[in-house]
Amino acid sequence: MKTAAIEFHHLTKEFELWHDRPYSIKSIVAQLSTFNFKFGRREKLRILENIDLTVYKGDFVGIMGRNGVGKSTLLRLISNIYRPTSGSVVTHGRLIPLLELGAGFAAELTGYENIFLNASILGFSKKEAELKAQAIVDFSELKEKINQPVRAYSSGMLVRLGFSIAAHFNADLLLFDEILAVGDVGFQEKCLQKIHELHASGKTIVLVTHDPQQVAKYCNRCIVIEKQGVVFDGAPSEGIGVYSRMF
Repeated sequence: MKTAAIEFHHLTKEFELWHDRPYSIKSIVAQLSTFNFKFGRREKLRILENIDLTVYKGDFVGIMGRNGVGKSTLLRLISNIYRPTSGSVVTHGRLIPLLELGAGFAAELTGYENIFLNASILGFSKKEAELKAQAIVDFSELKEKINQPVRAYSSGMLVRLGFSIAAHFNADLLLFDEILAVGDVGFQEKCLQKIHELHASGKTIVLVTHDPQQVAKYCNRCIVIEKQGVVFDGAPSEGIGVYSRMF
């Protein structure tokens, strides 16, 4: 019997958008001086609606869909960065997300110091970080640049460090957004091979990507999102076809 790693129960997520709302003291004073004060107009934007879905332990799920349909929002809901408007998300096991460049990094600290900072944020001890630090540095290929402040890093260097940290700490569930699209092709392939190895060792992987080849080569399951919901959940080859027909 399969064991659940992530469970979505009637999940809905909305964001509030404000139109014509004054955002500074200067604009408020200007409106008051002309007796034309506007509180603004609020609009609710529904991104995901009534998602019922289970990701099982050991799955390698590729999530596909057009820009803006809620793929990244789904990962942020799994990570508890966002809260559902209604419904719930339940995760089982330790989770590590790699969702955006520089997330969890302190710009003034060196890359090496940020390894320990990230370990702490993710719930790992200093001793665990010390045991993993050299392997992280070696995998990132940052060499002497690991001792430079992160504020001096390029986007590619941030990906190298962020991925290396995520891949080397012992988590049950790993989330990867389109972050791997940044940087050189050689390191992308190295990252994907590492993700494949992690999956082979029993980890549950969720990867948001626009690359059909990645889904076909690495994933055992494809989920396609469109119109606030899941329009396909099944074999990667079929999911790629659904995604391709959207364009």
